[in-house]
Amino acid sequence: MTELEQALDAISPAGCTYQEWLAVGMGLKEAGMSVTSWEQWSARDGGRYHKGECARKWESFRGSPAPVTQNSIFRMAMERGWARPSDRELDWDDEIHYDHENADGRVVDPRWLDVPELGIHDDSAPWHPAQQLAAYLRALFEPSDHVAYVTESFLDKDKRRPTKGCWDRTAEKLLAELETCGDDVGAVLGDYDPEVGAWICFNPVDGTGRRDANITEYRYALVESDEQDLDRQAAIIHQLELPLAALVYSGGKSVHAIVKVDAPDYAEYRKRVDYLYSVCKKNGLEIDQQNRNPSRLSRMPGILRSGRRQQLLETNTGKSCWQEWVDFIESATDDLPETEELAALWDDLPQLAPTLIDGVLRQGHKLLLAGPSKAGKSFALIELCIAIAEGARWLGHFPCAQGRVLYINLELDRASCLHRFKDVYTALGIPPAHLGNLVIWNLRGASVPMDKLAPKLIRRAKKLGLMAVVLDPIYKVITGDENSADQMARFCNQFDLVCRELGCAVIYCHHHSKGAQGGKKSMDRASGSGVFARDPDAMLDMTGLEPTEAIRTQLKNKAACAAACALMDKRGHGEEYSQDDALSRTRMLELCREHLGAADLRMLDAEIAKAETRALSMTAWRIEGTLREFASFAPLDLWFDHPVHRQDTGLLSDLNPESDYKALGARGAAKRWGGREDKAKQSAKKLSDAFETCTMDGKVTIYAMAEYMDLKPETVKKRLKADGGYWIDGEVVGRKEPGYRG
Repeated sequence: MTELEQALDAISPAGCTYQEWLAVGMGLKEAGMSVTSWEQWSARDGGRYHKGECARKWESFRGSPAPVTQNSIFRMAMERGWARPSDRELDWDDEIHYDHENADGRVVDPRWLDVPELGIHDDSAPWHPAQQLAAYLRALFEPSDHVAYVTESFLDKDKRRPTKGCWDRTAEKLLAELETCGDDVGAVLGDYDPEVGAWICFNPVDGTGRRDANITEYRYALVESDEQDLDRQAAIIHQLELPLAALVYSGGKSVHAIVKVDAPDYAEYRKRVDYLYSVCKKNGLEIDQQNRNPSRLSRMPGILRSGRRQQLLETNTGKSCWQEWVDFIESATDDLPETEELAALWDDLPQLAPTLIDGVLRQGHKLLLAGPSKAGKSFALIELCIAIAEGARWLGHFPCAQGRVLYINLELDRASCLHRFKDVYTALGIPPAHLGNLVIWNLRGASVPMDKLAPKLIRRAKKLGLMAVVLDPIYKVITGDENSADQMARFCNQFDLVCRELGCAVIYCHHHSKGAQGGKKSMDRASGSGVFARDPDAMLDMTGLEPTEAIRTQLKNKAACAAACALMDKRGHGEEYSQDDALSRTRMLELCREHLGAADLRMLDAEIAKAETRALSMTAWRIEGTLREFASFAPLDLWFDHPVHRQDTGLLSDLNPESDYKALGARGAAKRWGGREDKAKQSAKKLSDAFETCTMDGKVTIYAMAEYMDLKPETVKKRLKADGGYWIDGEVVGRKEPGYRG
């Protein structure tokens, strides 16, 4: 059962007025429900239900600029004691829904209203019509103000409506005549129809009419609601502390609140009334939207209407003026912290948050890992999760505090993700002694934008006792245009929300912008708005290095030495070589030939070839940090030896990051970088490399290849089609076999 259906179930149709019954139907239609739901609910009141009536009314609900929505149903249900699921203790599988439009600016809790007894139906109380009207005039008008009022009406579509009325007398003159009329208000204003009542304009006019153009000062606005019982209307008005000049019972279904807005002109009046109505609506007071204009008529106190008194209930209550009320609303509804004086805190400063990654990040702060494709960012984040879970060093360099960490996998299928963790554990050589500290949330195919993911994440993680949440990758949850500063600021604010609510760090990665990055500052390499680089408390940037042939040769020699030492150890000849021997390819091969047989030497050749191939496949990277809480560290050079990163031993220290070939100048570019045929070969090779690399994770998808190649998915799809050697089925990519017919 949906929340709307639960609310509807809490409302008994037998206790509804006709207007409430209609409001339920309108709200259900606006919410996209069927007429059957209204029929079934209405049928619970067997005494008033007539088959087919709901369907006829349903067709007449054709929409309006301000339609009745499902919020009216929720309001009616809460008035009858129903509570939203969000108002009770959450269960593990509950969903959280944030209604931002109706949550912001809310002061009144409809479940905790102090509902007064207005006493408006007490006909035994003394009744002095002239005093009622005189008190109203004194509260709203200056003596020299012209007052517009209407005592006559005409019939329009079966309803009595006010005529143009009168506007030729000042408040001073009306008050003088009321003092001598002996409670015969008709003798002052003219006779009125006691079945219809009379009206008055609450703003002063110029004495020539009562249209908006005749208003001389924009002092007041009318707040009227006839969708709730009278006592609740008054309770909400009082709890909002509206700056009232007067509160009048209309003699019908509503009280009229004459609110002080004191606008200097019509334009400002409109803004203030819009704000007033918005606050009232968010706090459960459904307002008649037709009452916005300053020349609107309100019910005149001291008049009888169908046997009921149009009665002045109070004057000058609530906040004293418009600005005081606005300040009250803003202070009551913002969730910003209070200001602090440093002098009061100087000798008792709060403790800094504990360190999570030594020299890099504190608990409860944010870290961004930025880098291009093929840098192994996802593997680096998995290495970080393991380092935190086991209390080990990250990247072999940064000590980490031990605790629980949640890894949110947004890209890999579940099996691939779990295997990656085991593969990284194995490659790092770390015993999996604290697997209970690792929590994984696989959301591939189920991810939602970050503004919707954040509350779901907070609800699920509240009881996990996390030290860190890792999101990988964030392009799956980005909301808005990543090049828009304001949209990305709102996006990054969701990370602050998670940090604050869970008390843990949030760690995420983002890709570089296109093109070489060597000439840029580390914090300017991330793609999109500069907000990405400036928002987190720590930013680590990975930049590619291009090893020289000499470095590659050293890698091959080290790989050969390691393979030779391993085989010598395995055969029991570990004492035959020294530490210096272990660093010399020539010396180790000589020793192997002295102590190993022909079969072992053939095996050694195969192992060396395998080790050299692996060594040459490693990529080189440099990590630089931009830190808010700590001093910057010296750049850290790494080798990505799939599936982990390993510290460099000094081979890469003299290298500079890759630079853009365009910086070399345009002359000779074609010669240096090849013509069309070379480019076509390069493009085909890039596709093939991307396809082979992505195959390691199982099925190959266009999105995976796009992430690897640092291209848009649409661009990858076009290149695959142009190449002709691949088939595409939705998001999945495969290589065509001979004889393939697609």
